[in-house]
Amino acid sequence: MAKLSCDFRYLLIPAALVFVYIQMRLFATQSEYADRMAEAVDAERHCTSQMRLLIDQISMQQEEIVSLEEGKKRKDQECAQLKALVHDLEKKALQRIIDKTQVPVAAVVIMACNRADYLERTVASVLKYQSSVASKYPLFISQDGSDPNVKTKALSHYNQLTYMQHIDYDPVHTERPGELIEYYKIARHYKWALDELFYKHNFDRVIILEDDMEIAPDFFYYFEAAAALLDKDKSIMAVSSWNDNGQKQFVHDPYALYRSDFFPGLGWMLTRSVWNELSPKLKENHKGRQFLRPEVCRTYNFGEHGSSMGQFFQKYLEPIKINDKKVDWKSQDLSYLMEDKYAKYFADILKMAKPVHGSNLALMASNIEGDVRIQYKDQSDFENIARQFGVFEEWKDGVPRTAYKGVVVFRYHPPRRVFLVGPNSLNKLRIENA
Repeated sequence: MAKLSCDFRYLLIPAALVFVYIQMRLFATQSEYADRMAEAVDAERHCTSQMRLLIDQISMQQEEIVSLEEGKKRKDQECAQLKALVHDLEKKALQRIIDKTQVPVAAVVIMACNRADYLERTVASVLKYQSSVASKYPLFISQDGSDPNVKTKALSHYNQLTYMQHIDYDPVHTERPGELIEYYKIARHYKWALDELFYKHNFDRVIILEDDMEIAPDFFYYFEAAAALLDKDKSIMAVSSWNDNGQKQFVHDPYALYRSDFFPGLGWMLTRSVWNELSPKLKENHKGRQFLRPEVCRTYNFGEHGSSMGQFFQKYLEPIKINDKKVDWKSQDLSYLMEDKYAKYFADILKMAKPVHGSNLALMASNIEGDVRIQYKDQSDFENIARQFGVFEEWKDGVPRTAYKGVVVFRYHPPRRVFLVGPNSLNKLRIENA
């Protein structure tokens, strides 16, 4: 029994050694497993990070794809609009070819810059009366600069007019100190637009409007009648729709037309032959020629704010009377306006006017029946007399506004006419013993 107990103890020693070995192997295995687990966790984290980075890249690419698709849709829409525009323009061009037998009287161009609200009002007024005679008066808008609102307004009427754009970045050098740069820029725009219409589009005549004007119902019929005179009489440099003394209190007869040595502007027509002279130097050279103007204006200028900074607006422009009477211009004999007849025609009217002298000339004139004439000595004297009546006092290049051979005529307590007569006017008109 004692021997058996001893043998059992001997057996425990190897068993203990085996147990210790097993534990050591187990610990080593666990350590190795822990290391592998740590590596696996790190690998998983790295993989997760890479997956997130890949997902972010895919997301960004998807956003780019969406953006590109939206851009493509916009481009497709723009292409469709441009195709429609080209189609309409081709139809208009085809219609013009079909209407070749209808020779235009004149192109009409509205000069615009940066006043979109004014332009809309002008276009609405012009289209109101131009639509029925569109083949005779093709309509253009010429924009100076890149104001987006003006361009949008112009293109919104693309099926009724042609849009042109003038971009000019060249510096402006004024001839005299203190001159406004804006007037030089306007002159450049006018030259460019008129060159386009006369030389590129090959029109014989052009009517120039500004983007702050409304026109009278007989505007186009007036210019059609005047165009015949412009072609026949080369002493007429241009035809205007404007009378500087066209305020309500100074006009009466919608049929009355006059020749003038003063260029009225504000809605005027000229021919290509005249522009051939003016275009190279942009210098006004009358060469003894004159202008036609109406007594009652065929345009109304509502532009209080602009390059002229509202000059004279409240006193001289706002009260202008625009013609609202129906005038059958086709039945009118305008041959009296020809150079070989007009001087005698005007002299005969002037001779019939009663001479008035004194200090309070306006009061004296209002107490006389019929037309009156008042002699002025010089520019200062004219300005003093004009101030009494309230008409324009301004002169330019030695000529009073609206004057013909130094004579300024206007209505005063209509239908009475007042003639302000220059110191040499009677001799120029060959009026003796008057």
